[in-house]
Amino acid sequence: MDFTAIIVAVLSLIGTLGGSLGGIVVSSKLTAYRIEQLEKKVEEHNKFARRMPLVEQRLDDIEKDVNELKQYHKGH
Repeated sequence: MDFTAIIVAVLSLIGTLGGSLGGIVVSSKLTAYRIEQLEKKVEEHNKFARRMPLVEQRLDDIEKDVNELKQYHKGH
């Protein structure tokens, strides 16, 4: 094997390793970004889920008030 073939083989190896590592890094960054976006959506959902029982309780209170007003107006 001559010296030129060895240089070409080494450069090919370096190029292959560089491309593979670059692909892994880009893929990792994309995965991290997508996880971050999902975490934001989950947090938004959790805020909604925490507020919903309060809305339901308030709706029950309003429904009771409406029923009381209906009963009051039936009597008068």
